[in-house]
Amino acid sequence: MHELGIVFHIIKTVEAAGRENGVKRVKAVTLELGEVSGVVGDYLQDCWKWAAARSDMLDGAELRVATIPARTLCEACGHVYATLEHGRTCPACGSGQTHLVQGSEMLIRDIAVPDEPPL
Repeated sequence: MHELGIVFHIIKTVEAAGRENGVKRVKAVTLELGEVSGVVGDYLQDCWKWAAARSDMLDGAELRVATIPARTLCEACGHVYATLEHGRTCPACGSGQTHLVQGSEMLIRDIAVPDEPPL
């Protein structure tokens, strides 16, 4: 289960960004996750809850996941298509000369902090 390692990396990155910006608490982190990234969403959420509870800055923070659809490009005809629906064979020309162009990424999109009361 590599999800725990991924969560530790996310937490380390968010904590560093928080310290650089004077953030004390984080309300939510939004992660963009490719649908063929190999990360299991339920495991990721479970690991997040466990690890975030051990961080002063992230305790109680929500992990939001936005899915990046997998897209494949056909080298033979230039068609871009939905990878999960059609696999490695181009539905337009039947070629197997294809490669994934989107959908394996994992990116921290944003970090939400609680609203601070005015001074």
